[in-house]
Amino acid sequence: MAAPTSTLRLKQPWFMPSAPQAAPHDLYPERPEHESEGFIERVGEAVSGKLSRRFRASPQRALAFPKQVDQAEAAMGPIAASQLAEHAREVSARLRRDGLIDAHVASAFALIRRAGELALGKRHFDVQLVGGWIMVNGMVAEMQTGEGKTLTATLPACTAALAGLPTHVITVNDYLVQRDCELMRPVYEALGLSVAHVLEDMSPEERRQAYASDVVYCSNKTVVFDYLRDRIALGAGYRPGAGPLQLQVDRLAGAKGRTSQLLLRGLHFAIVDEADSVLVDEARVPLIISAEVPAEEEARNAAEALELARLLDEGDDYRIHKGDRRVTLTDTGRQRVIDWCEGRQGVWTMTLRREELALRALSALHLYTLDEHYLIREGKIQVIDEFTGRVMADRSWGQGLHQLIEVKEGCAVTPIKETLARISYQRFFRRYLRLGGMTGTAAEIGPELGTVYDLAVVRVPTHRPSKRIARPDRVFVDGPSKWAAVAKRVAELQAKGVPVLVGTRSVATSELFSDMLDDLNLAHAVLNAKQDDVEADIVSQAGELGRITIATNMAGRGTDIALGAGVAERGGLHVILTERHESARIDRQLAGRCARQGDPGVFEAFVALDDPLFDGVAKSLFAQRVRAAVQQAQALDSTDTASTPRIALRFINWVQWRTERLHRQVRLALQAADKRLDTILSFSGRPE
Repeated sequence: MAAPTSTLRLKQPWFMPSAPQAAPHDLYPERPEHESEGFIERVGEAVSGKLSRRFRASPQRALAFPKQVDQAEAAMGPIAASQLAEHAREVSARLRRDGLIDAHVASAFALIRRAGELALGKRHFDVQLVGGWIMVNGMVAEMQTGEGKTLTATLPACTAALAGLPTHVITVNDYLVQRDCELMRPVYEALGLSVAHVLEDMSPEERRQAYASDVVYCSNKTVVFDYLRDRIALGAGYRPGAGPLQLQVDRLAGAKGRTSQLLLRGLHFAIVDEADSVLVDEARVPLIISAEVPAEEEARNAAEALELARLLDEGDDYRIHKGDRRVTLTDTGRQRVIDWCEGRQGVWTMTLRREELALRALSALHLYTLDEHYLIREGKIQVIDEFTGRVMADRSWGQGLHQLIEVKEGCAVTPIKETLARISYQRFFRRYLRLGGMTGTAAEIGPELGTVYDLAVVRVPTHRPSKRIARPDRVFVDGPSKWAAVAKRVAELQAKGVPVLVGTRSVATSELFSDMLDDLNLAHAVLNAKQDDVEADIVSQAGELGRITIATNMAGRGTDIALGAGVAERGGLHVILTERHESARIDRQLAGRCARQGDPGVFEAFVALDDPLFDGVAKSLFAQRVRAAVQQAQALDSTDTASTPRIALRFINWVQWRTERLHRQVRLALQAADKRLDTILSFSGRPE
């Protein structure tokens, strides 16, 4: 069933803002950008938006919806698998005529639930119906890990496709894209809907054919870069919601027209899986399409900049602000740079340029670490995503930083790149006519999702009561004492047959702890950015009896950890976090690896006061008081089971709150800078 691009009326209650509708002749539908001009208008929009989200997020209305689905299913009567497509056409006609009103959505959900039962042997639970309704109505469903979000996504995706909206189901990596698409394909095909997936290695024609399907599974990076390619093809004069007449002329022009190069059919409806990671965590990094520019002097400049940086002394010449991840030169350092550049030519004769090079070289040396921020594969630098622990093979640092790190590690220097098009995640996802999402951790970022994307967050209850046991954090003065305690705990649990998942922050720490377990002759598996091709296999075995798995914070997001025989009787999977992350949500995601779907499980965290999280506040009075309290507690109890002082727990919560606030400010600053840059570039005729 090919989804048309005709106008769709989306009837909604008065308190729910309707999505902007594409004109019938608009060949690339997307939401036009709107900027409030005056202070009063901005305040009014903020207040009305907050009230609207509060009404939309009413849990009572969401929790009552499964009864409507039950009634619609009862009225539908028995349906054989061969009759599903015929019933789907009837539901589709009503949705296209009247829009996504609850009565028709309930009928669609009832049919989809029947299709899931007949095609997959899986019947949607009531809580999944609630999650699907939340997403259909343009909100984020906070569903605990293990609640079946992959199956839940079929509800809004099928409903929107039946209503004539081309739908994108967006997740965080190609493995999940392909897996989820193939797992759920029988449901879509049973309803007469076409479904496809888009992977990074596909050709433009393969992508174009996939995006022509009713439902398309793709990663967030893939769809954004394909959108930027479309913007380049449309030309610099195109703006969202503008230029339909020009697009019609191009369509009439035939194969040589710009529209013949387009990949997407516009931005109609997106369902974002792992919405916290995609919409917030990764929103600090702008998406850029660039072209290589020959730069013979780049390698020489980078080598000289690193030579200069190694001559400078920390404290006297420069200061490292680890909390803000930046380096600044002192007055003494600036003078040393001037003295070193005496008699040199090229970029070293320009004051601003030479200082920028020096600062970037210092950053490359001191702020970017091998196996933590990047790794080396086949002689090339590959960036590690700090939030997921996964390799971002297609990503590179800009402004010469990537080349500096290549020289630092002795790799071949790649050409510098000129920006052709760029956009932030904030601006891109706001352009969808309709947007929904799901994740296990969204409550903490609810205000930001509301402010940036106008998304309300609704918590969905679990299908079965949670049996997860969360133990208090164990805080240690330094890393060695912490790692010794973690190794001891792992050995104790393994001796009892309890499977253990040890979460680490970086590749380097995962390999460090792996060496410790090797010394103790404890068999284990390691999952980090170097093993991401076998991620699912490692994670799927993590619940077996006596199994030890070390994982970075990727920890198999999106993959269930099934408990082996006899594990539930031993308390289930035991998750150990070896340091707190910059966001408490990432900690909660790791905790969610255990005690899924009513299984038992235990979660605890081991924290050292010299962990990277505390670098920016290590010299504060608060930190000194905490260190003294922890030292006193450990002195009174010589074992590694000393109780953690309350002040230490409060300190951890404060540092995480402070770091999350800083990152939120960075994201908002990026959004503002992205708007300013777009305004500037619009005068020079460059896209985005």
